[in-house]
Amino acid sequence: MDPQVQVGVGCLLRHVFDDGVKFLVAQRKGSHGDGHWQLAGGHLEFGESFEECAARETLEETNLDLKGWTYVTTTNDVMVADKKHYVTIFMLAEVENVNQVKTMEPHKIQGGWQWKSWDEICRLDGLFLPLSHLTSLLDMNAFVPSPPL
Repeated sequence: MDPQVQVGVGCLLRHVFDDGVKFLVAQRKGSHGDGHWQLAGGHLEFGESFEECAARETLEETNLDLKGWTYVTTTNDVMVADKKHYVTIFMLAEVENVNQVKTMEPHKIQGGWQWKSWDEICRLDGLFLPLSHLTSLLDMNAFVPSPPL
């Protein structure tokens, strides 16, 4: 087991489509958790705020330059098989223009980013441990904005 606990930031990227609220997910490739579904995100860098990390990682991975981040929750993720331990900070932001989404790191993502409802995410086979913990902790449907009048 790696003696260092690392801090990760998971980015809940949300958009209201005509058929409901969806979040951006993709399958990991070439790293621990290979093949598992994940959110955008990564490691918190020294001196960086949660908001700065979420914005940087989202831009690096999805081409989305987002502001207005909201803290959602934190999970404690011990990945015994991978000998890793993360504390994951989950941040939420709204995506206005879904056409700007691009797979910026194809060597890290299988098949590109996909929009899925929270219920669809909860039913996916093989969630990355932080996302799995998040789905068991929260009903993100409670974070769904009210439809416009």
